[in-house]
Amino acid sequence: MLTKVGREAPMATRAATSALLGSAVEYFDFTLFATASALFLGPVFFAPLGPLQATLAAFITFGSAFVARPLGAVVFGHVGDRIGRRTALIWSVTLMGIATTAIGLLPGYATLGITAPFLLLVLRLVQGLSAGGEQAGSNALSLEHAPGGARNRYAAWTMQGTSLGTLLGKLAFLAVVWLPQPTLLAWGWRLPFLMAGPFMLVAVAIRRTVVEPPAFTELVAAGGVLRVPLVEVFSRHGRAVLVVAVGSLFAVGGAVLNVYGLSYATARGTSPGGYLAMISAVTVLGLVLQPLWARLSDRIGRRPVFLAACLAAAALYFAYLPALGTGNLLLIGLASTAMLAAWSAANAVSAAWFAELFPTPVRYSGAAFGGQLGMIVVGFAPAAMTSLEGAGGLGWLPVAGFGAGCLLLAAGAALIAGETVDGRLDEVSWRASSAGPTPAR
Repeated sequence: MLTKVGREAPMATRAATSALLGSAVEYFDFTLFATASALFLGPVFFAPLGPLQATLAAFITFGSAFVARPLGAVVFGHVGDRIGRRTALIWSVTLMGIATTAIGLLPGYATLGITAPFLLLVLRLVQGLSAGGEQAGSNALSLEHAPGGARNRYAAWTMQGTSLGTLLGKLAFLAVVWLPQPTLLAWGWRLPFLMAGPFMLVAVAIRRTVVEPPAFTELVAAGGVLRVPLVEVFSRHGRAVLVVAVGSLFAVGGAVLNVYGLSYATARGTSPGGYLAMISAVTVLGLVLQPLWARLSDRIGRRPVFLAACLAAAALYFAYLPALGTGNLLLIGLASTAMLAAWSAANAVSAAWFAELFPTPVRYSGAAFGGQLGMIVVGFAPAAMTSLEGAGGLGWLPVAGFGAGCLLLAAGAALIAGETVDGRLDEVSWRASSAGPTPAR
């Protein structure tokens, strides 16, 4: 075992680095759109609707990408399970970088009229198509290269990438948000989007150095590649798809921290720059905590860590949202830190756990499709929360109920999912199959 681990570790590290950078690009770009939705896209692309409705329209456009994500999961999952994980991941990150750069160059409503929000929606859908295959593919690549007993430690690099990308996106806007408002609306908000192209080229260069994992190359050599992997997913792994879809609702915790929280807090007196600085510092904490949660799950199991994280985050909604309404940045920071500490545990564990529920021939397709079904709800969560806001001092209660409900559903998925930490990849995957055990392909 020591010899095997020693031989695999360099490529495992390279695969994990590839996952880190690729996911960082994806979430850098997604964070740019999320932040711009809360602050700038409304007045630039939806000005005739008025301030509140323009923000709501921007949030709906933000959520539209999550509708495209399942299609991206099908397309990139098919490529990843038939041609190779690396090929699919190179194309996904390239598509994201192109779409994000194009958003930064897109004229607003004042120049193009109704064509401007339409083109913004198209580019946002392209972002969603790209993101649909990114996380699951990165997880599969890292997981299948990882030494035994350390699968979550390596797979969690994908989630480190999402946190790093989120942090870099916040910092990019933090660098420009201090500009005068007319300057921001004219061109300042575009500058972070134009950074996406160079960032994408770095990620592609790293990904080109990664080889396909042994599990996949052995599958190809044995003639075990499926003609249409998604058919196998639906016919034999329906329960696993459902578990991953519902389990993915844990990500509503990230949506409230990074999207809705910014809009809610700034509408109640918190400066945009102050909130972005605070949430950036909190995100750094996530980068520290997630590897620790991943190591813990490799020791005691995926299910207990994920379940405890979801329950804690659900309860914290009822402290976090009232704190947002105070305008006190210190209190908001403390509440955000507590929420992030709980949510980051579920984020880290999901990287390995969701992928382990599927066998090698359908690991990319199954985890991607299941995850992106759940992410549709996550994508529209900021718009739903905005619509649920009530009047008065307890107007946050419906919003907290919605967020906590999503986390409790994710916890329920954890209860019915199989534990995967101690099994081999070609064994643990069948435990979640709705059709029962079948011969390994």
